[in-house]
Amino acid sequence: MTVDAWPLARRYPTPVTASDPHWVITLRCTDRPGIVHAVSGAIVAAGGNITESMQFYSADTDTFFMRVQVALAERSDLETELAAVRTMLDAQIEVDEVGRPMRTLVLVSKAGHVLNDLLFAHRSGSLPVDIPLILGNHDELAPLAAFYGIPFEHHEVTPATKPLLEDRIRRACEEYDIELVVLARYMQILSPELCAYLAGRAINIHHSFLPGFKGANPYRQAHARGVKLIGATAHFVTTELDEGPIIEQNVTRVSHSRTVPELVELGQDIESRTLVSAVKLFAQHRVLLDGQRTIIFD
Repeated sequence: MTVDAWPLARRYPTPVTASDPHWVITLRCTDRPGIVHAVSGAIVAAGGNITESMQFYSADTDTFFMRVQVALAERSDLETELAAVRTMLDAQIEVDEVGRPMRTLVLVSKAGHVLNDLLFAHRSGSLPVDIPLILGNHDELAPLAAFYGIPFEHHEVTPATKPLLEDRIRRACEEYDIELVVLARYMQILSPELCAYLAGRAINIHHSFLPGFKGANPYRQAHARGVKLIGATAHFVTTELDEGPIIEQNVTRVSHSRTVPELVELGQDIESRTLVSAVKLFAQHRVLLDGQRTIIFD
């Protein structure tokens, strides 16, 4: 039976109004004919109105990705209709309320520029996250967390105590039902076990240079080599250090006249903007994983 043949009462059980909440649907499944028709049919059957729709076919993995926003009074009606689609397509389908703050744990060390921008965006309402806790392996940023009214815990990290902090991260994730972990210039390498535990829900920020400079004082190394581009990359955390799927990147040109402090200032600004942008994309369910890369519905 086609969508047009459905009885009118089933197609529109309750009229959509301007005050109805909006829901975001994300879908991932093996490509096949009829996916869009099935999803849109389920939305119509639930009485919803599509307000935004994006889709992409990955030839690399033969996977179809879709993100749809729907105006609809009752989420339960949408979930009921999508259950049949999920079974028929063997699809990963998730539904969430548009704009719902995502429960986020933040990890920090000493640098405060990224944390400050995250917390400012959070307080201003431009970043849809709820931050119940900040964990740091140094205590320098406790006053900044206190200024924004966010609880802060300091856990010193040594080879002997590192497992204790990682255990605290796991317990915090369970205690606060954490959906996202943000490494806001957290300068500790996560264990393979913790990386696996946080797979697909931990985002890191890393400076980006051409060529790449690792280790201490990357901006001083960049200055010494006369780099012409500096930037930042936000990516998912994986066991391969700084090589996880990329979510967001930014870059700016610099000249020989820039001093090391000026490069640091420019780099920190790019790092902050890039991480905030990546967190926002993730919190809005606009980031879908396709193997080792990401599909960004922005």
